[in-house]
Amino acid sequence: MPKTRWAVLGPGAISRDFVVGLRASQHGVLHAVGSSSAERAAAFAAEHGAEWAGSYDDVLGRDDVDAVYVGTVHITHAELAIRALEAGKAVLCEKPASPTIDDVERILETAGRTGRPFLEAFKTRFGPFSDALTELVSGEQLGAATSLQASSGFAAGSRDGRLFDPDLAGGAILDMGCYPIALAVQVAAAAGQPLDSPVLAGCEAELVGGVDGSAAAEFTFGSVTANVGTSILRVMPRSARVTFAEAEVLLPEAWGSRTRSAGTLIVRHGNDETRIEVPVVQPMSAEADAISLALAEGRLEVPEMPWSHTRAVARALSDWRAAALR
Repeated sequence: MPKTRWAVLGPGAISRDFVVGLRASQHGVLHAVGSSSAERAAAFAAEHGAEWAGSYDDVLGRDDVDAVYVGTVHITHAELAIRALEAGKAVLCEKPASPTIDDVERILETAGRTGRPFLEAFKTRFGPFSDALTELVSGEQLGAATSLQASSGFAAGSRDGRLFDPDLAGGAILDMGCYPIALAVQVAAAAGQPLDSPVLAGCEAELVGGVDGSAAAEFTFGSVTANVGTSILRVMPRSARVTFAEAEVLLPEAWGSRTRSAGTLIVRHGNDETRIEVPVVQPMSAEADAISLALAEGRLEVPEMPWSHTRAVARALSDWRAAALR
């Protein structure tokens, strides 16, 4: 299949990580860079070997761009994703797709109307680790999944910049809390539970300068209960535990990294403990190739992160954030 010609929108730190992944991909190549600053776009293109650089409009107007990666701040995701879709490009949008469920619905409506693929970039969904977890939850050997506990957090070096800016939708929930929520959605879906109406049963938050510095919440997705926590003020465990009727599954490094997916699951069944080691992948490379395959096969959605999951994540994040900032 022909190489997918990618454009990066937003030449920041996470876009650099995406380009590293793109180099390892089977089906994609960096072709263009777009930015609100022509100078930044040109510098990033020169650094990473892109053939062309310009403004967002310049990049989206090019016929030789097949897909775009949106790596800008949260509040610009929806606008750029919609503009890219309407320009006929496939879109891989960094998580969260948008801070609000309404804007996420606008993105998905545009993708459906224009007939172009859209994928929210949850790297944790790609590779054998995610597949193994889904298989354990959907199978019958451990009994029904009943609950999960998961956290993701770090201590920011300073209390300024986008993470602590309420005008840029800063805070822990959107930046890090989205990972535990996406895991809860994955588990609930694999357990056959409804995703369209997650219920927020409780919330605690520590506010810093108008953003959620730390937050914890309990959600229910049908019969699955999720207790999730996040912080940008302090380091939190990067682990998760899924409890079943007859066992539990520990995910000691649930989120992996931007260059390696997680690789270990531990099943505890009574007094027995089984350690499952699976191959790791370059997750950002896998995301890019998932878009390439969707383009080649004429699909709008990627099975690892379908639109129903993106909607469920957006609903839960919107409710959690509204309760935390109340």
